[in-house]
Parts: sequence; C-alpha cells; structure tokens
Amino acid sequence: MKIAFTTSTGETIDMHFGQAESFHIWEVGPEEAHYVQTVSVSEHGSDEEDRIAARANLLSDCAIVYTMQIGGPAAAKLVAKRIHPMKTNVEVGLKESIEKMQEVLRGNPPPWLRKAMNKDQAGSFLDED
Repeated sequence: MKIAFTTSTGETIDMHFGQAESFHIWEVGPEEAHYVQTVSVSEHGSDEEDRIAARANLLSDCAIVYTMQIGGPAAAKLVAKRIHPMKTNVEVGLKESIEKMQEVLRGNPPPWLRKAMNKDQAGSFLDED
C-alpha cells in the first residue's frame, strides 16, 4: 500500500499536513518497503478549503498519511477519500515509522488497517467489521 509522509528532510516526519510543501510517497508491505516519489504541492485557490481539497486529491492513491499535525477539516477530507491520517504529534523517524507499520502488517492488523490495505479493491457491506 502507498503511504505519504509529511517530511522536510526525507528522514523525519516533521511537518504539519497543511504546511507541507511536498509529500514523500512510499510503497509499504509486510516484508518490503521502498520510496516511490515525492509529490509537490502547488497553490490551489485562495482559501483553506481549496488547499485542503487539493492536497487530498494529490494523495488519492495513498492509503495512509503520516503527519506531525493535522486539523480536523483536513483529516475529514482525507477520511472521505478513504485515506487514513496518522498524527504523530512529535517529530519521529520516517524509517522507524515504516518499520513499526511493517511489524503490524506481519501480525494481525486492526480492521481499519486491513481496510486501508485493500483500499483499491471494491468493497462491499460484507467487508465491515
């Protein structure tokens, strides 16, 4: 699954979702993880609503966004696009976060993470836990 990170250096998750100028995208699975690309945010509109929508659209193929901070409206926009926001509250290592995610994926992932892993597949009401 694809995971986006708000990082200024590529080393730590250290940016607020709404202030990040780019997102580092990684493909993460239980056994392997690799960097895919960095997507840059360009200005879209003059109000916060337009900027949040543009960021959510930019990340539409990601299942999860790791960010240091995110506001309620931005989190709601991501969730509406079936993207799970993960707020760290403090700076954390990007590789360390990936390794923790892989550890969870190798075990018994919680229902929200199983849904995120299957984001691209068409779901039905039978998939609900």
